[in-house]
Amino acid sequence: MFEFRLPDIGEGVVEGEVVKWHVAPGDPVREDQPMVEVMTDKATVEIPSPRAGTIREIRAEAGKLCKVGAVMVVIDESGKAGEKASERHAMPPTAKEERQFEKKLPATATATATATATKVNGDGHVAVGKILATPATRKLARDLGVDLSTVIASGENGRVTSDDVRAASGAPAARPVSGPGDAHPTGPGPFVQQQGDERVPFRGVRKKIAENMHRSRATAAHFTYVEECDMTELVALRKRARARAEERGLKLSFLPFIVKAVCAGLKKFPIVNATLDEAKQEIVLRKRYHVGVAAATADGLIVPVLRDADQRSLFDLARALDELSEKARIGKASRDEITGSTFTISSLGALGGVLATPIINYPEVAILGVHKIKPTPVVRDGAIVVREMMNLSISLDHRIVDGFEGAQFLQHVISLLEDPTLMFMEMV
Repeated sequence: MFEFRLPDIGEGVVEGEVVKWHVAPGDPVREDQPMVEVMTDKATVEIPSPRAGTIREIRAEAGKLCKVGAVMVVIDESGKAGEKASERHAMPPTAKEERQFEKKLPATATATATATATKVNGDGHVAVGKILATPATRKLARDLGVDLSTVIASGENGRVTSDDVRAASGAPAARPVSGPGDAHPTGPGPFVQQQGDERVPFRGVRKKIAENMHRSRATAAHFTYVEECDMTELVALRKRARARAEERGLKLSFLPFIVKAVCAGLKKFPIVNATLDEAKQEIVLRKRYHVGVAAATADGLIVPVLRDADQRSLFDLARALDELSEKARIGKASRDEITGSTFTISSLGALGGVLATPIINYPEVAILGVHKIKPTPVVRDGAIVVREMMNLSISLDHRIVDGFEGAQFLQHVISLLEDPTLMFMEMV
């Protein structure tokens, strides 16, 4: 029997959540056949079977956490190898075997949440390496939306404790076990199941999205600024350019134009293209423009990244948007393709509605909401005319970006969208 253990995926990962099994006890399995999906703080990876045989036992249940080195599944190789080989495979894999197997791990990722291997010890010093914390403490951090890399550790040998996590989140410390006469803690009552309720496991990509959104709301001081944008000229320009795009096999939406206008705005107002390094108490001004564009998938909202968007043509951006969105939709986007954005655009296209307050994509400091374009009566030069109007809403982290700067940034973006000639003049 071969006991397959969760391999060291690297980058400080010490455990992973088992999202989905592609095999069941009794199933035959081929070497390199997709076997299980595991989500870590970095990404979701599909792990292939390292051996051929028959699945005898699954020890890591879907929806549960599994530590690196723990046995996930037992594979019976009796029909494929002799007794000595079976005995050897029952032992934990050697470092050489693990390295050989890890080379087979794909880079496929379907989550945007990220982590760091930097921690702050109790004496205030910054240490680089694996963050020391028990699985229970890590789960508490995820539930409270706390980034363990920002928590000051008070435990032995720099270990992060549950009380450290609660202190970082502002939650009260854990109470000792209550006696019979103690008052019951206040809070919501127990959940009551009702007839007809359907239960859906809260795990995988959906859970990671929830953790990332909660962390963003718990850390950034959100404020939202909204303004109208007259898209009439850009609507006409896109209409003329669509035929040329179709000749190249491209579907030209408004997003490439918006991306280019955003890049020009980020260069003019660099504080909007920043992030906050809380461990070092420094604002980091990004000098490259990696624009994330939120894409809806069956598992939730994924953010493919257009790297160095300021240096790419409109047609190149259109092609990249189509390719990345499709990869994200079918879960084939690599980790590099969905991480590392410096600014995010969220658009629902024709369903964009009138107004929304998008949540900032942590650790960025701003996100732009793009809403529906529709013919609207407006006043121009004292006369009522019909124009193609759209609302833009930008959420910013008020700790980093002042309201006036955020408004200036959005007004500059709008000026370029309303007069595409100005946009082309600012393009690199």
